[in-house]
Amino acid sequence: MSVLAIRHVPFEHMGGIASVLDRRHIPYYYVDAPETAPSLDGVQGLISMGGPMSANGDLPYIRTELRLMEEAAARGIPILGVCLGSQLIAKALGARVYRNSQKEIGWFPIHWTEAAHRDPLFADFRDPEIVFHWHGETFDLPAGADWLAYSDACRHQAFRAGKNIYALQFHLEVTPEMIADWCSQDANCGDVAELKMPIEPHAHAARQQELAERVFTRWVELLPSSAIEPHRGGR
Repeated sequence: MSVLAIRHVPFEHMGGIASVLDRRHIPYYYVDAPETAPSLDGVQGLISMGGPMSANGDLPYIRTELRLMEEAAARGIPILGVCLGSQLIAKALGARVYRNSQKEIGWFPIHWTEAAHRDPLFADFRDPEIVFHWHGETFDLPAGADWLAYSDACRHQAFRAGKNIYALQFHLEVTPEMIADWCSQDANCGDVAELKMPIEPHAHAARQQELAERVFTRWVELLPSSAIEPHRGGR
């Protein structure tokens, strides 16, 4: 039994999510942009990471991943999506994905809704919290989903569908090293060229790491209990 992570490009990996899984002794493995759906047998959680492509792209692995998410949701498998992954969750659940009014790239505040103040993952956070963003598209909320977060530039920053499907537009998982690496990637050069000033990777990294620890540890608690060993020390 393990967690399956879909990785769309090598540099957008799990970062802080993997750190939490490692500390909790939860096995995981990556599948890179699959054109053939991997089996969900023995999978206790599905994670979908970010990427520079669009959830609306006519790509074989996008279609495959949407079907995989539909199957995971039908099986009751906990799902976590980040940025592109969140947009794919929204689309798999029947919502529209489209270009946001502006790109959000860098450190920006997000605000929490009333539903977030009652949510198991976000209940005790400050309002606002400054987190890292890198996206140009957004989504409508799927029918019945709980809206959790928004920013000045993007109304739908996070939602929960049911009890165990979470979609996060922002990037809590990134480390300063990951941010610096993203800024150097050829796939991101167009976005970087549009920035008015360079991104400081360490600007809010300490607080973001605290938030990542809380959110991803709490998400792990949604996994079937057989996947989780008792927590030893730390937060």
